[in-house]
Amino acid sequence: MFVQIIQGHVRDAEQLKAAMDQWVRDLSPDASGWTGTTGGVTEDGDFIGLASFTDPESAHRNSERPEQDRWWQRTSQLFDGDVTFRETFDVMTDHPGDPNRATFVQIMQGQGRDHDRALELMSQDTEEWATFRPDVLGTTACSYGDGEYTVAVYFTSEKDARAGEKKEPPPGLAKQMSEMDHLNIRKPSFYDLHTPWIQAP
Repeated sequence: MFVQIIQGHVRDAEQLKAAMDQWVRDLSPDASGWTGTTGGVTEDGDFIGLASFTDPESAHRNSERPEQDRWWQRTSQLFDGDVTFRETFDVMTDHPGDPNRATFVQIMQGQGRDHDRALELMSQDTEEWATFRPDVLGTTACSYGDGEYTVAVYFTSEKDARAGEKKEPPPGLAKQMSEMDHLNIRKPSFYDLHTPWIQAP
C-alpha cells in the first residue's frame, strides 16, 4: 500500500467536501490503483486526508493526469496558505472491523524513535485489543521522514470512542501502551474528524 497524506487549513469545509465528492464522481473511475480516501476537517478548520493507492507508480500516474491537475488547481484555492504533502509506502493496517462504517475518525501525528520496535508493539495481541476496544474498527499507521508518523483510527462512534478511552486496560495492554508512549520524541497532535469523509471505489 502507498499513502499520500495531505494537510492544510480551509475556509469552507462544505466547499472542500463538494470538491472531494466531485473527484470521486468524475476522476476516480480512471485513477488506477486508488483504493480509498479518508479525510475531513476539524472544528478548527484543519483538513487532513489519507489517499491510498496500491503502489507509488499508480499514485504518480494519477497526479500527472491533466484532469487531475485542473481539479487540483481549482481545489487548492479553497485552502488558506500552504498545503503539505507527504508520501509513504511504510504503511501498516489493522482492520478488526469495517473502517468504512466509522462515524468518527481520530488522526494522530507525532515523531518517535525505534521504528521497528513500534511496529512490533502495534502488531502484538491484536485479538486482545479487538476484544478490549470493540469501538475500534481499524487503524492505518503511516511512517515517514525521521521517525514521523500519521495514524488514523476508525471508531464506531465518537461516544463509543470516548467511553473506550476511559477504560482501564489489562496489565499486558497497559504495558504496551506505556512503552509506545515512551517511544515518542514529542507530544503527538490529534485531529478529531467528527464527520469523516470515507470514500472508496
